Amino acid sequence: MGLNFKKWLAEKLSGGAEKKSLIAVDWTEFFGLMDQVYLRELAFWTCVNKIANALSKCEFRTYYHHEPVKKAEYYLWNVEPNQNQNASAFLTKLIGKLYLNNEALVIESSGQLYVADDYQKQVYALYDYQFTGVTVDDFTFGKTFYQSDVLFFQLNSVDMRQLVNLLYSSYNELMQYAANAYRKSRGSRGILDIDAQAQAEDDFSDTLQELMTVYFKKFFESENAVLPLYDGYKYTELQSKTYSSESTRDIKALADDIFDFTARGFSFPPSLAKGDVQDTGKATDELLTFCIDPLARLLEKEINRKRNGMSGFLAGNYVRIDTTAVKHIDIFDIATPVDKLISSGTYTINDIRRVIGESYIDEEWANTHFITKNYSTIQEFLESMGRNPDTG
Repeated sequence: MGLNFKKWLAEKLSGGAEKKSLIAVDWTEFFGLMDQVYLRELAFWTCVNKIANALSKCEFRTYYHHEPVKKAEYYLWNVEPNQNQNASAFLTKLIGKLYLNNEALVIESSGQLYVADDYQKQVYALYDYQFTGVTVDDFTFGKTFYQSDVLFFQLNSVDMRQLVNLLYSSYNELMQYAANAYRKSRGSRGILDIDAQAQAEDDFSDTLQELMTVYFKKFFESENAVLPLYDGYKYTELQSKTYSSESTRDIKALADDIFDFTARGFSFPPSLAKGDVQDTGKATDELLTFCIDPLARLLEKEINRKRNGMSGFLAGNYVRIDTTAVKHIDIFDIATPVDKLISSGTYTINDIRRVIGESYIDEEWANTHFITKNYSTIQEFLESMGRNPDTG
């Protein structure tokens, strides 16, 4: 399941010759490939990490007979899935594997949950999938796990990351073209005139070689320099360095395109992937609607069908992932909406305190639903006015 990056890079640069030394590799190609890989990985992991961070803010609410409870299952998903990870680290690893491989495997061992780092999957149409060679960190389980015994998450029917990677190959050429245009705009070009007498000298070839590789090289690389020339040599600058920003804008635009493709492939708002601050609220709403909520439902359904089963679920035993806490909440901004939610009887005071991250109030009134007289029926209103609703 894993990718040996060093082996892949060595084969890529050496044309498949495994024993070829990296010292003999074209380092221009090496650094070009590294730039492409880094940019691609930066775009991918920027989106994945933000999705994982958003999901880690969600509460996994556990219900027993349709009533919220906080027992072992709640602790497992919200605090400590296993002895080596807290819930946030566990979810970050789970989401990373899910988006990297388009699938992720979670196994249970001794009452604790672990995200598998590696495994082999055997698919059967009419029987349970089988998972062998399941590895967590440096430990490989010697047993076979069956689909009914594990949590197996699959993100999409088609691996979107592979499709996005196909776009990178086309954009790599455009990136290289823009980078070459930028280097060209910053370079110096000129004409070196050599008269016939200088060309007739016995050491002409050595002189020309030294002039080009030593003197001109230092002259072009130095910020301030003087170019000494021999008799019979004349250098004329064609144009000064332009330092045009157009090429850098082209490079940035192409890099932004890679972020756009990656983000759109995972239903992630491109503006959030690039760190834009304009319309962040709308982008966050889009993130919740098309990315976090569907992802939460995917996790939720697999957890419920495997850990509660049909009988448990129908009895009201289930897990629900609450995504309302993903957005940052300013209590002063929501004061009026909170009043409406409580006065309409929709939520109790403790319901609201849970959403905004405040502590639970162990009082009966904090769990009571209130409703103002404004929400009374027409009949109740007329009776309060001393009028008979039947006679008017």
